Amino acid sequence: MTEVSRVDDELPDFLQPEPFRAATRRPRRQPVDRPPGEYGLWIFIFGDLTLFAAFFVVFTWEAGHDRALFGDSARRLLVPLGAVNTLVLLLSSLLVVAAVRAYAAGAAAVASRASAGAIGCAAVFVSIKVTEYGHAVGAGSTPGTNLFFTFYFVLTGIHLLHVVVGTILLGAVRRRARAGVPWDAARRLVEGSGVYWHMVDLLWIILFSLLYLVGAA
Repeated sequence: MTEVSRVDDELPDFLQPEPFRAATRRPRRQPVDRPPGEYGLWIFIFGDLTLFAAFFVVFTWEAGHDRALFGDSARRLLVPLGAVNTLVLLLSSLLVVAAVRAYAAGAAAVASRASAGAIGCAAVFVSIKVTEYGHAVGAGSTPGTNLFFTFYFVLTGIHLLHVVVGTILLGAVRRRARAGVPWDAARRLVEGSGVYWHMVDLLWIILFSLLYLVGAA
């Protein structure tokens, strides 16, 4: 062994030549895949979905025991408006996906516009839903009319509240995008808002299927 080699062997790692340090350096940890948003949000979402699932089971049970009442009542609903609202929410979900991806890519202006579009869709949804409520009440159908309309007003009312909360979250996302808040600082809010909005969309699809389509059939 040469004198230089003996000297190198006696040096601490940080003073060793680069080839030696590269060979002994520990491999970096690979990033761990994780769901978007925070774990607390997912717990809330699963709890919310469980609550709605319980409502859906009870609704289906009651509908099976009084098919005539539920069928006649469901046929009073404005199915075309419900279908339009379904398309509106599907479009809003696409815009939310575009907003999240644009924000993550550093395109804050695109994220702001996409968020604004999703907020506009939410406003359209609320307007149509209020129109439906007005039509139902005007025709004499209220939460106290029968069990079907109790389910209808309670379930769609709770969902409408979810839409309002989701709209507020999307507004917060848009404000951060317009203010130029970096992705690392806004990630939790942006991803969490996106996940929440997709849950709102999913719930409406189930509600539309149960109340408007299955109920009438």
